[in-house]
Amino acid sequence: MNSNMNVGFEDLNINDNLLRGIYGYGFERPSNIQIKAIKIINSGKELIAQSHSGTGKTGAFLIGCLNNIEESLNHTQCIIILPTHELANQCYDICNEFIKFTKLKLGLLIGKIRIQDSINILRLTPHIVIGTPGRILDMINKRELFTDKVKFLVMDEADEILSYGFQENIYNIIKFHSKETKICLFSATIPDDILELSNQFLNDPEKILVEKENLTLDGIKQFYILIEEYNWKYQILLDLYSNININKSIIYVNHKNLLLNVHKFLEENNIPSVYISSELTSQERKKNMNEFKNGSARIMISTDLLSRGIDIQQLSLVITFDIPSSKDVYIHRIGRSGRYGRKGVAINFVFKDKINDIKEIENFYSTKIEEMPENISDYINN
Repeated sequence: MNSNMNVGFEDLNINDNLLRGIYGYGFERPSNIQIKAIKIINSGKELIAQSHSGTGKTGAFLIGCLNNIEESLNHTQCIIILPTHELANQCYDICNEFIKFTKLKLGLLIGKIRIQDSINILRLTPHIVIGTPGRILDMINKRELFTDKVKFLVMDEADEILSYGFQENIYNIIKFHSKETKICLFSATIPDDILELSNQFLNDPEKILVEKENLTLDGIKQFYILIEEYNWKYQILLDLYSNININKSIIYVNHKNLLLNVHKFLEENNIPSVYISSELTSQERKKNMNEFKNGSARIMISTDLLSRGIDIQQLSLVITFDIPSSKDVYIHRIGRSGRYGRKGVAINFVFKDKINDIKEIENFYSTKIEEMPENISDYINN
């Protein structure tokens, strides 16, 4: 019996106005990661938390940190770093709902918007700043974002943020924080090298870790289609979307140039789609994401820019146009469907001579990926 089953948000020492926002947002009961993480953050300890995609990590760190911010103090007390604009926007929107009945102020700092807009946001002295690494560091360097009184520094998708691409920015951001700042890392996957790296700047953190063999893909039916020639992939896409009523789906590709090719192909065949690329402006990315979320576009094409943390309601299908180069990425992609226990379907396009890639993923996640059946529509629309 899970001892957390009867725990409610009201049992976690959360202040009343924040509780109103949590319930107003639609949360009814805390998930396991939320119960564990909120208790640890309330206790004043640093934290490394790993939990499956779709289990409520964003709620965990937001509620934990918001509950420990003092409204009466007019300075920035919490900085939350996320690797992409989409995740930062999503986190900002959820946070806005949570603080609706409080007097807390919130600021969003992301790249590809005017520097002056970011400066104007910071001059309102937000209690909480949510943003991407580059813009946050830029604002610290420009002495517009003050970190001396920050109580919490949170990194979501920590494995991505601490990877080579962001590492220098993150070290520089941490350097500006005081020893009193509590650092919290959250991710669905935390490889050993990230754990080792985190030892350099965390002080005796509590750990909530999932054994690799417990990284499950339960609730998600996974299939593969054997491909002999690359162009077959396009024809199969056409067959799938022409013959099956698919509510919402994401197509993952490995390269940006391929993303544009797939988008063009679908448009030429009167299958509307949108795409997310780092080349787009922040406004374009937000517009495309909103079109996908509200259903005016039912297909989103993306590189792994979008594979992390984005919660799309009624997502019925994930198509892996290209098998990811890293097994760790697979769970992030496929985990977009079947969130919070909902059912989902994943279809992987795989070359005949690369069938071992599927076998390796099966072994790595102790999961089953079967050849796609004729009646695939029964699974997608079930």
